[in-house]
Amino acid sequence: MKLSDFKFEVPKKLISQYPVDNRDESRLMVVHRATGEIEHKLFKEIVTYFGEGDVFVMNNTKVFPARLYGNKEKTGAKIEVFLLRELNQELRLWDVLVDPARKIRVGNKLYFGDSDLVAEVIDNTTSRGRTIRFLFDGTDEAFYKAIDSLGETPLIKEHIERKVEPEDRERYQTIFAKHVGAVAAPTAGLHFTPHLLKRLELVGVQVSPITLHVGLGTFRQVDVEDLTKHKMDSENYEIPQETVEHVNQALDQKKRVVAVGTTSLKTIESSVTANNRLKASAGWTDKFIIPPYEFKIANALITNFHLPESTLLMTASAFGGYDLIMRAYQEAIKEKYRFFSYGDAMLIL
Repeated sequence: MKLSDFKFEVPKKLISQYPVDNRDESRLMVVHRATGEIEHKLFKEIVTYFGEGDVFVMNNTKVFPARLYGNKEKTGAKIEVFLLRELNQELRLWDVLVDPARKIRVGNKLYFGDSDLVAEVIDNTTSRGRTIRFLFDGTDEAFYKAIDSLGETPLIKEHIERKVEPEDRERYQTIFAKHVGAVAAPTAGLHFTPHLLKRLELVGVQVSPITLHVGLGTFRQVDVEDLTKHKMDSENYEIPQETVEHVNQALDQKKRVVAVGTTSLKTIESSVTANNRLKASAGWTDKFIIPPYEFKIANALITNFHLPESTLLMTASAFGGYDLIMRAYQEAIKEKYRFFSYGDAMLIL
């Protein structure tokens, strides 16, 4: 497929700047692949579509406050440093993006607030990318605490055009977030509440975790018309054995295996046995799912409403069928569904 196949207009006012007051009261569009039927519900009504033996696979990555603001030595110029991933814990080496990049050269030192946190730029990676080493004498615990207190919730500024607020630290995080490492939230999971999880449990749904540390590459603009030439950034993942057992049992019993988000979907489709069952594994995946694609594990998907030409939309279209998902998106625009990270949700059955 081509990039232009995913081009359409979303009115700017539909790109949600804030979450709804109650997580599970987002709207939910239910798309039935077998019939093409589209229903309009609230997210908390999702329970009615599932029952005994179904499995929800949820990404339990935890977003860390990855955006730091510092000053360049000597000039005092204000610099934004976006932490992408830790390269070496012992040496405190990090892969980062800097802005404005033209001011940041190898050898520059950056100072963060009134803290003891200082970083030295040691390499260029891409036009905006740098490798930096934090110069910090304290323990690992003290270092991460400093990052946590100085850092800002990493909302995607290109689309959420407001200042980050204290409430974002809680709301841009799933309630089941556990393993720190993501620089963007697995947004389909943002709609779940403790009460909703309890209701799912009461009808016999098994909630099983995987971990995929979402990177900014998920949101990187696709700049090639031929989608087979787009290269996804690698993201670190882990699929525990207990989740494997729950998922494979559901498949054997012809129950629903629901990927909560395209991150969960990509993770489980990255670790498949020869007989189309899930296997436990850990490592890196750069899997890019576009139509047409034969899914081996998931047979239902919960996902947010994504922006045109995004890799997330392409993956959702591969799952739901291109024509049906494009029709559903036009319906979403007509019915004023909320788009992007803090937006509404879609269930594809």
